[in-house]
Amino acid sequence: MPRGIPNAKRDETGMRYTSFSVPLAPNPKHMSATYLKSETQTRWARNAIAKSKAVVEDGTSLDRRRGSQVLVIHPGSRFIRIGRASDTNPVTVPNVVARKTTETQRPSSQTFVEHISRPRKGTQRVPVGHSANESSGSSLPEDPFDAKISAITTSLRERMRFYKLRVTPNATSIASTFNESFKPDIIADHNDPYRVDWIESSTEDVYIGEQALRIADPDLSGYAVRWPIDGTNFNMRDYPSLQLVLSDIETIIRITLSNKLSISKHEYKNYSVVLVIPDFYDRVYVRELCKIILVDMGFKQLCAQQESLAATYGAGISNACVVDIGATTTSIACVDEGLVLPDTRYATCLPRQLRLTCSSMSLNMGGDDITEFLYVLLERINFPYRDMNLAHAYDWSKMEELKTKLCTLAEGDVALNLYDFVVRRPDRPAEKYGLRAYDEIILAPMCIFEPRVIEFDRKRVGLRAASHSDITEDIIEHQSDHVTNAMMISTQHLIPTAASDQPVTPKNSIRGTPVAQEQEQEQEQEQEQISSHPADDSTGPPADALDIVVDVVEADNKPATQPNAKSNNNTVMEAPQHNSHSIDICFEASKLPLDVAIFNSARAAGGDDKIRKYLQAVLVIGGTALIPGMAHALESRLQAIATPLVPNMEKVQIIAPPKDVDLRVLAWKGAAVLGKMDGVSELWVTASDWDIFGMRALKERCFYL
Repeated sequence: MPRGIPNAKRDETGMRYTSFSVPLAPNPKHMSATYLKSETQTRWARNAIAKSKAVVEDGTSLDRRRGSQVLVIHPGSRFIRIGRASDTNPVTVPNVVARKTTETQRPSSQTFVEHISRPRKGTQRVPVGHSANESSGSSLPEDPFDAKISAITTSLRERMRFYKLRVTPNATSIASTFNESFKPDIIADHNDPYRVDWIESSTEDVYIGEQALRIADPDLSGYAVRWPIDGTNFNMRDYPSLQLVLSDIETIIRITLSNKLSISKHEYKNYSVVLVIPDFYDRVYVRELCKIILVDMGFKQLCAQQESLAATYGAGISNACVVDIGATTTSIACVDEGLVLPDTRYATCLPRQLRLTCSSMSLNMGGDDITEFLYVLLERINFPYRDMNLAHAYDWSKMEELKTKLCTLAEGDVALNLYDFVVRRPDRPAEKYGLRAYDEIILAPMCIFEPRVIEFDRKRVGLRAASHSDITEDIIEHQSDHVTNAMMISTQHLIPTAASDQPVTPKNSIRGTPVAQEQEQEQEQEQEQISSHPADDSTGPPADALDIVVDVVEADNKPATQPNAKSNNNTVMEAPQHNSHSIDICFEASKLPLDVAIFNSARAAGGDDKIRKYLQAVLVIGGTALIPGMAHALESRLQAIATPLVPNMEKVQIIAPPKDVDLRVLAWKGAAVLGKMDGVSELWVTASDWDIFGMRALKERCFYL
């Protein structure tokens, strides 16, 4: 061996022909170090120390009213509510923007996407002398719409017979004859105290809220009128890019703060923000809203809270099953001691090919479906306002007004009554109409319990993902981010059986065996009897069928059911584990009737004790919750399902809201309560924290990520 070459040792590692370097043994000094191993060394502890010093140095901050420097922002699909935490009520602004466009970007004529089934052409109006409510044979049997209406009407008649209420004969024919012959009264402008000042032409670049809805003809004026939020996610159906959506949301917040709250952009750095987000949120939605508030607008700090948790704060309770019936979606989640139980949330996702994380759409129905269904029902009895077009903002607002004035869920209110309303349109004098209606006022809101008339497939047309699939989030996704236990319970009968032909059974739970095809028709008929019969101790399935899984609406929009075996008293429900799903579970679970979805959400929380706990504390919020009779309608239907299925089930209870509190702003009020608490100091995320950690900052400060 030549001199100077060290004695080569035989390589026993088996890695002679690779460039891989074996890492050195860990340094014992590093392992015994205390760096970042105590709470006092974290960034959050340093932020708390800095804030305490700032409060001591700034003596004026101690004299401010608690919550006066905290803004609460609750965005929704129809309205955005903004206000200081110290205010009694928020500022409610329609969440709509009208932007001036160039000649090349001139928007096309507005179109209305129909989400409710329509009768075939030639059968929209009930012939004079015939009643569509007396029997299903009064309409063409081959029309699917008539069959759906007949099923809902049959359910209503059974409830009216149960409560010993009399049905008025020929009521529909009488109402149709009156409406067809009615001529409106003209109201001169000088006699109209509520005359609307329409915007005919303007040079303003942007209008928001009520002003955007007062544009007489957006197409002729060159404005693009858009709603930036659809349901509980960004409206990517009407916007070409995500940046335009974010720009409109920021514009709405800035103009509202300036005009309504007198807060200029130079004062943003002095305000903290409590942001109310959906229970089943999309991370892209949360991330972009946080970026707008902290980075683009420059607020001091941010705290994000879920809607159901904020609603319990507003109601002053710690445990509840919160049902938020919004304009386009309905959110259901159970709250246990200040924490939203993840497996009890109900949501639907984007189509599978577009899905990144589970979107924040909940049960795919809401107040807008009731409004549209009311219009369809009134058309069948010769609605006197013949020129109504739901694509126009003023006509849609008029139907919303009629829904508030007419609709009820109390069977005792069904009567052949006379109503009047005033129509105000651009370039025309106001017109006063008279309207007679019978059971249309209760059939319209019943669509949330009988969703067979809702076209769920049309609601997915044009959906696009808000971000690209090649973007990786900082937070690892879990199965519960896409599919919750409540969804699995609702769609067990649609999931194919395992290859071994053995039923897929949740561990330590009620058996969920998919049914055979020859049994489905019999089970559907059985469930229809359960869902349509009024609640009392004698209603529902036999006592030996101690549990039932009420599943999604099938292709014909009829609820399907699946019987299950008996369950122990403290059974823990776990979703079956499937490597892949042949169905879109999120979408199929969104078709359930409201009462069935609430029951399945309570079931997902655990055993019978949990079901009793949450069904005795149901909190209904949102604008649709203001419909008269909503509490009794939910109680009776839930009682009919729960009494034969849950041992020792007492009366289902709908929690009444606090006195003089509007159910539409209850979640905002709860977030305002949180913003004034001392414990919120541990939940703030500053702009510097967001710059360093991003979404991980929310994960460190919140429990739900």
